[in-house]
Amino acid sequence: MNVSAGFIRKPVATAFLTIGITLIGLVAFFQLPISALPTVDTPTIQVTAQLPGADPQTMGSSVATPLERQFGQIAGLTVMSSSSGLGNTQITLQFALNRNVDAAAQDVQTAINAASGQLPKNMPSPPIFRKINPADVPVLLIALTSDTQPLTKVNDYADSILAQKLSQVPGVSLVTIGGAQKPSIRVQVNPAKLAAAGSISNSSVQRWASRPSTSRRARSTGRSNPSRWPLTTRS
Repeated sequence: MNVSAGFIRKPVATAFLTIGITLIGLVAFFQLPISALPTVDTPTIQVTAQLPGADPQTMGSSVATPLERQFGQIAGLTVMSSSSGLGNTQITLQFALNRNVDAAAQDVQTAINAASGQLPKNMPSPPIFRKINPADVPVLLIALTSDTQPLTKVNDYADSILAQKLSQVPGVSLVTIGGAQKPSIRVQVNPAKLAAAGSISNSSVQRWASRPSTSRRARSTGRSNPSRWPLTTRS
């Protein structure tokens, strides 16, 4: 049976059929939905840990590293990235598409519990996590400046007033603050001179540095050099 024989015998009908199929294809083409970013529900979880006063290097070695070691053992984990700043560490975990995000969240919680014994004891709260969409981008960026107030005061306004008000707006899922500047005090102590003076001891300075209003990181710079305690307020 020759399939093309009928089209050859009826060229007019064949021409109209071709034109009709072409028109239908053109109409369907312009009706196709187009998405620059296709909706793909990638199982992604973001873990946040805070240690007020700790520098980025301390956050990376003392907080991020133990957590990453435990997260690396979770099945189905494809991408893990972390970012450490002043007193804050964020770890983003991306799982395979066939992995259920709720089951992955349970594994993340188990890993956090397993790493809790390796985390600093003075962390004010355990690490928290939340489900995120990696395709989300900030829809609004607000810059705060002041000619009369210091940056620490501007940051306090942004943290205590503006961020809380914005988070109460319907539809807002996340408000983050960048470029913060926290007030700090650096105390340098010479143990030899303190012992000779007899007025104050290293233990006194260490007790003062460990008060709840401050956070400390003690570091000895050598036998003959002073010991340093950088203090950063938590307010």
